[in-house]
Amino acid sequence: MVIGLTGPNAAGKSEAASRLAALGFRIHSLSDVVREEAAARGLPPERKNLIRIGNELRERHGPGVLAERILPRLGGRDVVDSIRSPEEVAVLRRLPGFVLVGIRADVRTRFERGLARGRPGDPGTLEEFLAREREENLEEPNRQQLDATLSLADVIVDNDGTLADLHRALDRILGSVASAR
Repeated sequence: MVIGLTGPNAAGKSEAASRLAALGFRIHSLSDVVREEAAARGLPPERKNLIRIGNELRERHGPGVLAERILPRLGGRDVVDSIRSPEEVAVLRRLPGFVLVGIRADVRTRFERGLARGRPGDPGTLEEFLAREREENLEEPNRQQLDATLSLADVIVDNDGTLADLHRALDRILGSVASAR
């Protein structure tokens, strides 16, 4: 079983991945592929660098390149986090049992979560957060397309509640996926 996670910035994808890891899934992130490339170039893993490098990789090697690079790492109960393009979804759908889970939350909630986690390069104002979000939703195949990718989800989790609420929603999804097999 391979579960993909998609959704906008700070919606709770990493928390969902952590929950699935606690349930025995191995976690892989398409962002890790980009971080590896940033490290090879000697660049810090700041969000602006990662977005630029991810876009460059897509332009050079095609919009599904990050998913193609992660495929050899998959082989059992796996989670693929940070899916940001419809073509990445298309690559991962070649795997038997792939399920795309979309995680979403209100923009103000996501902004506040982003501030709280304090990642380098994250926007410090709501206006900057919204501007970054617009950049991540351009209708160009070699760039991030978060809204278009979220629209491909097999199931959506609204994550405006507590961490316990998110865990219960994921447990329900796993139960329904397992019973469908």
